Amino acid sequence: MPDRPKALITGITGQDGSYLADFLLEKGYEVHGIIRRASSFNTARLEHIYQDPHEANRRLVLHYGDITDGNVLAKLVRQVGPGEVYNLAAQSHVRVSFDQPIHTTDVVATGTAKLLEAVRNFQQETGRPVRFFQASSSEQYGKVVETPQRETTPFYPRSPYACAKAYAHWITVNYRESYGLHASCGIMFNHESPRRGETFVTRKITRAAGRIKLGLQKELYLGNLEAKRDWGFAGDYVRAMWMMLQAEKPADYVIATGVSISVREFGEMVFGHLGLDWKSLVKIDPRYFRPAEVDALQGDATKARTALGWSPSVDVKSLAVMMAEADLEQARREKTLRDAGHELPRNPGQMH
Repeated sequence: MPDRPKALITGITGQDGSYLADFLLEKGYEVHGIIRRASSFNTARLEHIYQDPHEANRRLVLHYGDITDGNVLAKLVRQVGPGEVYNLAAQSHVRVSFDQPIHTTDVVATGTAKLLEAVRNFQQETGRPVRFFQASSSEQYGKVVETPQRETTPFYPRSPYACAKAYAHWITVNYRESYGLHASCGIMFNHESPRRGETFVTRKITRAAGRIKLGLQKELYLGNLEAKRDWGFAGDYVRAMWMMLQAEKPADYVIATGVSISVREFGEMVFGHLGLDWKSLVKIDPRYFRPAEVDALQGDATKARTALGWSPSVDVKSLAVMMAEADLEQARREKTLRDAGHELPRNPGQMH
């Protein structure tokens, strides 16, 4: 029986990492993930696939490490010996990157360079080829010069996060061209799901809508309602990541639905689905505005469609309904606890 393919995922505890782990396990992979040591468990998104370390022949293995620690990255790459490496680790909240620019740069930009160097050295020392995926971001386009945005559209980043992602993108291209690494960048437009973090605007909206519907919350505070984004389903986007690494030659691809709507329109879809009045329940808080805004993003994924055969399976309206229903169910569970006399935690979605 041939050896199982092995993949190493940074950021495995995040939305994309958990969906990618699901996808690769279904494909028969042995999946290794890097997680940061914390005093509390931070693996909630992996609970359904978690395997006890004492279990024989397990196919999901978690390792302590950090994307900023080059020595640990090199050790883990040697220890695991992966055929594929997916770099999904990031401080990925754009608004927070203005508050933590140095940390964001250390993780997103320098961390990527350290991981690439670990992969390059492993491949050079062992002669075993490794395929590398870098999660680039549509935020790199920033102040857009053309719409829709393609692989050839120039970057004009408008946040510390986007600047760091632009560096990570170009250092990946540089390693591909300098050392012959099979390294591909997926320029990922916004992708959401019920597993999205609660401080991101789509999840903040669906989380609040479910709570308001059941009387657990009175109103929702947001920032710029007119910002337009191309929103897709995270499960579709991790499939594209894998397809890039199966291609004979590495390349960079825009991954997007091609449809762009405003924050206001997304919110109206969600609130309307739950029978709520969007206008009376949503308030504007200037603290949530970015110092430099990206007004509109819309991707052209023609290259991914033609070269990889990829296409999204979930449109934005279906995505809004999926997330609204999932968060309504979560709100029901919270209401049950409240009615039983338990004190509910404050909604973290109100932070940013």
